[in-house]
Amino acid sequence: MITETSAVTFRQNLGEMLNQVQYRRDAVLIKKDGKPVAALVDARLFARIRRMQARFDALASRIEAGFATVEEAQGLAEIDAAVAAERGKP
Repeated sequence: MITETSAVTFRQNLGEMLNQVQYRRDAVLIKKDGKPVAALVDARLFARIRRMQARFDALASRIEAGFATVEEAQGLAEIDAAVAAERGKP
C-alpha cells in the first residue's frame, strides 16, 4: 500500500512512517505543496530499484554505442518503423 502525506505530517510522524515501511512493506509518498517530492520505501525494494537502474544504464550505454554512427533522422525512422510494426501485430 502507498500512503501519501505532506512533508510536515511526515516530519511529525517519522517513527510511525518508518515502522509502516519496515514492518508492513508499505511505501510513503511525501508531498510538498501538493506535489510529490520524495518516497520512503523498504530498503530491499530500494536496493532492487538501484540494481534495475544500473542494468538500465548499462543497456542504454550499449544501445548508444551500437547506434553511434547512425544519423539521428535514420535512427528515429527505424524506431518509428519498429513501433508501427509492433502496433500492427494482431
